[in-house]
Amino acid sequence: MEEDLKWVREVLAGDKQAYAHIVNKYKNPLYATILRMTRNSQDAQDYVQDAFLKVYSQLDKYKETGSFSSWLYRVAINHCMDEFRKKRHQSVPSGFVEEVTAGESQPEVIFMKKEKYRQLERLLATLPEDERLIILLRYANELSYDEISEMTNISLPTVRNKLHRAKKKMRDTVKREGGDYHELSNDR
Repeated sequence: MEEDLKWVREVLAGDKQAYAHIVNKYKNPLYATILRMTRNSQDAQDYVQDAFLKVYSQLDKYKETGSFSSWLYRVAINHCMDEFRKKRHQSVPSGFVEEVTAGESQPEVIFMKKEKYRQLERLLATLPEDERLIILLRYANELSYDEISEMTNISLPTVRNKLHRAKKKMRDTVKREGGDYHELSNDR
């Protein structure tokens, strides 16, 4: 967007106050994306703050040929993935299970939901980082293939391939263990 370019140019020219416009415009959508990745509000807040510091320090690396928002998200997501690797962070923390089952009153329903999410946590943990990220962006963030491609700087066919491969790995793992996980069917 032209407005983003204007602010970037102003920051690079020495007007540090112009960066406040960028932060104000992107802080809420970026927080929402990172919250879906971490499922932890405190981690998401920390990662957003760190991501904006990283974006600021790397602003001179932004090439005006692509969308600024995609570049910003790519820097933020890469930062999160680095943090996940450092902390051996699980994609779907165990607190997510309790959050999902809150409000349920039937013990059988609570048990089945907890088991389903434990299985999903375990399956996601078996995937390589890049495939896990694409799964999360597609299903937790409900992003389109085009949006994932733009954010991750991965070609559209590669995004589709990685998503297909990740789902197949998860299905194969479930089948090998003699289980069933209908959400991993081929048509989803």
